[in-house]
Amino acid sequence: MLIPISKADKDKARSLLEKAISFYHAAGKEICLAEFMNPRGQFVRDHLYVFAVDLDGIMLAHPINERFAGKNFLDVRDSDGRDFIREILESAKRNGSGFIDYKWYHPLSKEERTKTVYYEKTDGMIICSGFYSPVWNCFADSKKHYPENFFELLDYVGA
Repeated sequence: MLIPISKADKDKARSLLEKAISFYHAAGKEICLAEFMNPRGQFVRDHLYVFAVDLDGIMLAHPINERFAGKNFLDVRDSDGRDFIREILESAKRNGSGFIDYKWYHPLSKEERTKTVYYEKTDGMIICSGFYSPVWNCFADSKKHYPENFFELLDYVGA
């Protein structure tokens, strides 16, 4: 069976997005984007981080890979061929906010994982925050015996 996504990750991603939007309104675009670019800043927490794109698909800020900033991501697809940035843009323009699942490389494990991203359109950009799905498989017939709180511990350490 596949371990389910923890509610804690969903809540952390949503909370980080809300914090980023509040910061944007308080500090302004220039300061906000500089802080979003900071890999040691307040908008990076383990495998959770905030990034921003403009309404044309240009990456405005990405703390994990600074080379992404200024690049056009409109036609970037995940390994399944999904135009996830295009979908985010269309949905945000239409609905103002939402969420999407796509494949992306996990910044700590360097493995491709499913990523769930929450996003919200704010002025001329879309601010995003997401989390990665765990990929551990546990088989019912496994001889391994995990401590009762094993999965809680994995969630606690961000694994």
